[in-house]
Amino acid sequence: MDPSAILHIDLAAIAENWRLLAARAAPGAVAGVVKANAYGLGADRVAPALHAAGCRHFFVAHLAEGIVLRETLGPGPMIAVLNGFAPGADGDAALVPVLNSLGDVHSHAAAGRSAGQARRALLHLDTGMARLGLDAAEQARLAADHSLLAGLDLLYVMTHLACADEPEHPLNAEQAARFARACAVLPKFKRSFANSSGLFLGSDYASDLSRPGCALYGINPTPGAPNPMRQVLRLEAPVLQIRDIPAGASVGYGASFVAARPSRIATIAVGYADGYLRSLSGQGGAAYRGLILPMVGRVSMDLITLDVTDAPGLVPGDTVTLIGGAAPSPDDLAARAGTIGYEILTSFGARYRRAYGAG
Repeated sequence: MDPSAILHIDLAAIAENWRLLAARAAPGAVAGVVKANAYGLGADRVAPALHAAGCRHFFVAHLAEGIVLRETLGPGPMIAVLNGFAPGADGDAALVPVLNSLGDVHSHAAAGRSAGQARRALLHLDTGMARLGLDAAEQARLAADHSLLAGLDLLYVMTHLACADEPEHPLNAEQAARFARACAVLPKFKRSFANSSGLFLGSDYASDLSRPGCALYGINPTPGAPNPMRQVLRLEAPVLQIRDIPAGASVGYGASFVAARPSRIATIAVGYADGYLRSLSGQGGAAYRGLILPMVGRVSMDLITLDVTDAPGLVPGDTVTLIGGAAPSPDDLAARAGTIGYEILTSFGARYRRAYGAG
């Protein structure tokens, strides 16, 4: 028996999520954010599926991700690198840097002027994250001297929302106003604004290019409301062993679980080394033929244990579902672990066998 868990990834559902978001953003375009290996689901498979659905703009975090993605997609689609890169690092200029400081603007513009060919780029204005992007002082200097942009072919001016998943947060409207003011004193460039949750904030957050990430992968962009996105994954694993224990027996490290009745305990080859977070100890579970099997004991590096006393037909080799379907969704599991669905997805380990398909 192969003990490996299988991560089933529905590429058709990811494509359908992109279409749903594209319909919300129309007439603006919608990119696919495929950084961190498409949020752990495999950029080499996800990005071509998005491209086939009509996506022509992609975002990654690091230059190395962009180089691999260009090899996957070939020429044509825009691939922007959010963390930027040094001038000339892209070689044939097949990738587009995001300029995150006035220093980035100076160096890339100078490279373009020196080469006699404007360098494609995106300009990032910080409007409230205090992370990457030109700060207010740098924005003022740029507004006062547009010649600093000579040598650049700016495809978009962008900013990033800090609180889009909290619709009532006042910073959302303030960022929209700051972005509008900053863009008004620059040459007229196309704008890129909303992330996944931002697409659900209304017309004040519309732009020429939206940049959804998590919603493509089924994470709810409207926390507290029904999830409008299709679920895209299911994690299944076979039972390695079932052990009968008496009442009073403990299970796992720290003896954190003590059976209150004679119990059947199933062991599954999934652990925190696979991204099944240790904080899910005693919080996770699995689905099997309509039954929910509670997880007992601590999550260890390679194994978890389930109480299968109420599933007498379950035997070693049978498959249980840990995420998706009747089991918790990534968002549900994240809530139990005290984190967010993003971390659940991006923690999936390399030991999972990945199976791609539809449905």
